[in-house]
Amino acid sequence: MTEASRPPGRRIGLSTASVYPESTAHGFAYAASLGYDAVEVMVGIDALSQQVAAVAQLADHHAIPVCAVHAPCLLFTQRVWGTEPWGKLERSAEMAQAVGAEVVVVHPPFRWQKEYAAGFVNGIAALEASTGIAFAVENMYPWRASSRRGMEMYLPGWDPSQESYAHTTIDLSHAAIARSDVVEMAVRMGSRLRHVHLTDGSGSAKDEHLVPGRGVMGAAEFLRHVADSGFGGDVVLEINTRKATSREQREADLRESLEFARAHFAVGTRS
Repeated sequence: MTEASRPPGRRIGLSTASVYPESTAHGFAYAASLGYDAVEVMVGIDALSQQVAAVAQLADHHAIPVCAVHAPCLLFTQRVWGTEPWGKLERSAEMAQAVGAEVVVVHPPFRWQKEYAAGFVNGIAALEASTGIAFAVENMYPWRASSRRGMEMYLPGWDPSQESYAHTTIDLSHAAIARSDVVEMAVRMGSRLRHVHLTDGSGSAKDEHLVPGRGVMGAAEFLRHVADSGFGGDVVLEINTRKATSREQREADLRESLEFARAHFAVGTRS
């Protein structure tokens, strides 16, 4: 699909998390060289990802927009931008505003963050009202071992389609762990679905973030569904390339992922 023929707003972005352990700067470089439309910045332990000016300079240098900022709410980023969770979200919104992104991706609170969790739904709505940024709450999963029942580790819950958030994100790898039907989840979310993390999973207890099409999540069918349903947000590739033995192999996985998205994220026959 050419840029001229692509429906407005239907961008395919690359998460900088997809190139780890390479840096945020490498993420922008891969996105630009392979022809991605945009970049999602994962704010993490890479110092560049935490600096608004550095992110803006990377976007300008590579002439590629930032479509989203992923707030530092993972276990290993608990101390990035301090330990106060609302402060992290406020700083994420400030970065988004500064670089022209319209979305902040955020995870539901962990169960042990009781005070944060108690006010999370209303707090997210208040942040959206005060900043003008869409805080798209991402689906997570019960924590489980292969032979054990899942443990509820997120509050108010791991499935944002069950809450009243105005904006949500679907991640196919997380859905694979939860054994969720992503098309059904998208139907429940309806117009609240604002952002997609395109990846895949086998259904194991691991957060695999496979190249789309290499798992069991029906990524192609899901993309066709959201395209047909009028989804106007961005689809961002968030895959795991940590096991790539060379830059060439990582680049090949990123290219395959982009080609998959281009092939299936189009208006289908029901439009």
